[in-house]
Amino acid sequence: MSNKTPKPDLSFWQIWNLSFGFLGVQFGFALQNGNVSRILQALGADVHHLGYFWLAAPIAGIIIQPIIGGASDFTWNRLGRRIPYIVGGAIMATLAMFLMPNSEVFVAFLPPMIFGAIMLLIMDASFNITFQPFRALVGDMVNDKQRDLGYSVQSFLINTGAVIGSALPFILTAWGVSNEPDTAAGQKVADSTVWSFYIGGATLILTVIWTAMRTKEYPPKEYAEYNNVDLEAKAQKEDKGGIREFMDTLLGSPKVMIQLAAVQLCSWVALYFMWVYSTPAIAQHIWDTTDTTSKAYNEAGDWVGIMFAAYSLAAALFSIAMPILIKTLNRKAVYSGALICGGIGLVSISYIQDQYMLLIPMIGVGMAWAAILAMPFSILAENLPAEKMGLYMGIFNVTIAGPQIFAGLFGGSIATSFFDGNTVGLLTFAGVLLIIGSFCVGLVSDKKPSTEE
Repeated sequence: MSNKTPKPDLSFWQIWNLSFGFLGVQFGFALQNGNVSRILQALGADVHHLGYFWLAAPIAGIIIQPIIGGASDFTWNRLGRRIPYIVGGAIMATLAMFLMPNSEVFVAFLPPMIFGAIMLLIMDASFNITFQPFRALVGDMVNDKQRDLGYSVQSFLINTGAVIGSALPFILTAWGVSNEPDTAAGQKVADSTVWSFYIGGATLILTVIWTAMRTKEYPPKEYAEYNNVDLEAKAQKEDKGGIREFMDTLLGSPKVMIQLAAVQLCSWVALYFMWVYSTPAIAQHIWDTTDTTSKAYNEAGDWVGIMFAAYSLAAALFSIAMPILIKTLNRKAVYSGALICGGIGLVSISYIQDQYMLLIPMIGVGMAWAAILAMPFSILAENLPAEKMGLYMGIFNVTIAGPQIFAGLFGGSIATSFFDGNTVGLLTFAGVLLIIGSFCVGLVSDKKPSTEE
């Protein structure tokens, strides 16, 4: 039985400020998701090899997130516990966003495609440095009663950033910024994409600075009281234990992490296929083109940005409704239902021939995305020891990164072997996986540990 001091309730704006920087991080992540495939194709990458380039993200996540999570558990300085890592990752991500769309400028040093791939790796590594501490920060600061609200607000901000980031190239094109690269001048990436990355990078760093300035993390003594832990003894144990202590922690992972892994496998393979292959799929399916330098292909790329903005907007709105639905139904019912809606949405894309009608299935995809962002972490946070919140959240990232590595290695082969090279088939496959994932939610034990009051 716990004798810990209850964490105080936070005001809505305190909870908002905790995750406000995630809005900027997701702004940048959405630009990456919607535009990196066409940037790499413009620089010379083959469509069936795109998945290999995108492996940078999950590999970086598997390596970086447990390290950052474990380190942030015992970092205490003027900036706080998690915030130093959030700020550091944001600075690196901003620099990579400024450089990537200008890869051809660095041709004297490296081939543009290689430079672009390196910038993608740095971007992904940097996003991973910021993601995990942001999730752990909510777990640190928010009490049990406000946990669903905390992660729902985070999901809302993530998706608001994604709406803006996804739609920005389309908006800039509508404002008159060129959407066609000047190939005669050696330009490979359209100005609308270049300026989107500049704006996204600036937004990322400014919003993270806001969170850093407006959030005061609990100091060590106060944190220990709220969570009933002896941080000094724990740190000494970690220092002496090293790899053995890490392995003991890994092997002692709560059972719910294993149960959630099946849902995560289906969810993140599906998301990876959608992010990587939507642009070539929609270009071929609706615009009937595979020419990556054509105006039609870039129009398709911009429209995919609008589709991603639509699902992000739906996710932001669903994030507002989720706490109410959870109280009315329960967490597992909402989680499962959202995944079913997303699966139906992705499956329906292959039956749609009008670009505007493609926005309708994005509503379901958005509901699934909101649930994927919030539900696993809300369930998990109830079952994790507070002193190892960051480390376990980092380890849990394997259930996000591992499925993406699988999808990156085999996505091109699946498209070639089962769908005759037509990548829209991968979107249908992704939808089926989300529906399977919804049934796997039934395996998850969504109960608070008996030691908690």
